Amino acid sequence: MPEGPELHLASLYVNKMCNGVVFTGPVRKSEVSKSPDVPFTCEAYRITATSRGKEVKLTLTPIKSDDTKQRLKTGQADQPMDVVFRFGMSGNFRFTTEDELPKHSHLRFYSKEKPCRVLSFVDVRRFGSWQPSGTWQSSRGPCVMFEYKSFRENVVSHLSDSAFDRPICEILLNQKYFNGIGNYLRAEILFRLNIPPFVAARTTLEGLDSEDLCESEKPVKKENTDKKPSDRTKQKRVKEETGDLLRLCHTVPLEVVSLGGKGYDPEKADYSGFKAWLQCYYVDGMKSIRDHNGRTMWFKGDPGPMVPKDSKSPKPKKRAKKEDDHDYTDKKKVARGRSANTTKKQVKQETVTKTPKKNKDARVKQSRSKTQEGNAPHEKKPTARRRKSSNAGPTTAGPLRRSGRVTRQKSN
Repeated sequence: MPEGPELHLASLYVNKMCNGVVFTGPVRKSEVSKSPDVPFTCEAYRITATSRGKEVKLTLTPIKSDDTKQRLKTGQADQPMDVVFRFGMSGNFRFTTEDELPKHSHLRFYSKEKPCRVLSFVDVRRFGSWQPSGTWQSSRGPCVMFEYKSFRENVVSHLSDSAFDRPICEILLNQKYFNGIGNYLRAEILFRLNIPPFVAARTTLEGLDSEDLCESEKPVKKENTDKKPSDRTKQKRVKEETGDLLRLCHTVPLEVVSLGGKGYDPEKADYSGFKAWLQCYYVDGMKSIRDHNGRTMWFKGDPGPMVPKDSKSPKPKKRAKKEDDHDYTDKKKVARGRSANTTKKQVKQETVTKTPKKNKDARVKQSRSKTQEGNAPHEKKPTARRRKSSNAGPTTAGPLRRSGRVTRQKSN
């Protein structure tokens, strides 16, 4: 899911690509999107972007001209409009020609030039959203990157809130206090501080000041290189800074921004620098457990006392299979076909082996039924005398006997 750094990079991308570009006409939405229409139409306007935590705001500003009355008559916008975006799982911006329009382009802004170019909000999974005439979401706290002072004050002043009874790894995803922090950032921050993910958040954050006294000092890495035993004050300051969780919530996202993109320019999508930067998230040798919300937490060492009772660690084999499952060549298709044929053969063999058993059972049942019929009480076996008489036939034996009797009677 895009986090604070990615949304800030998206705003930088929009400002870079749309600098000096004039847009025109209505803002068009795709037919499949369930987000609201953007009722903005203008003959000429410009687009600028800003970010705050996990939100991006596009400002559509009409270009002033002398025919203001004519624009109002034709329904053209005369005032700027803000459209606030939330990226969901896969949202991003693309600036392409009209012929190269992305497949999952759900909101489009058309330039006033030939050939026409289009700024598109692309969202493959359609979890993202936008709000015309929108404002920053009131339930979200200050941005961890660009409202650092307000962010610290907001957290420290609300430590008595019941939300801080939860594990530290779960409160870090609460956008009311940590606007911009997501799954990979929380793993990297806790790993650097060697904090178990499932310890109480309040215990971890208690003792931190609302003001960062080390904000204007040198970075931690440079201070750690100076290990003079005589400079005890400096060593103490480094120790305090290293353990300041709120400070790392500010500096670690800025490190991602300084990497130069993680996909922006999205057309190039080079993630090699970002993967090399990761120290914990999806890194070999690290552990993973699903938290109480079902989100996977990556960590090293002891998870902490508040780990879910029925927590299950995702199996490494399955994860490796998903990561390597990007081969769509003919070789892979042949392998799939072979596995399918092998499965069919196994099923066929099982059917063949089971068939004689069924026939055998049928024959046993048939023989049993015949035996029962032969041993029935109302059917007696015929004696030898009965069998002999039945073979002689009734038409021959009957009349001879009667004629013999009649002859004897007449002779008397």
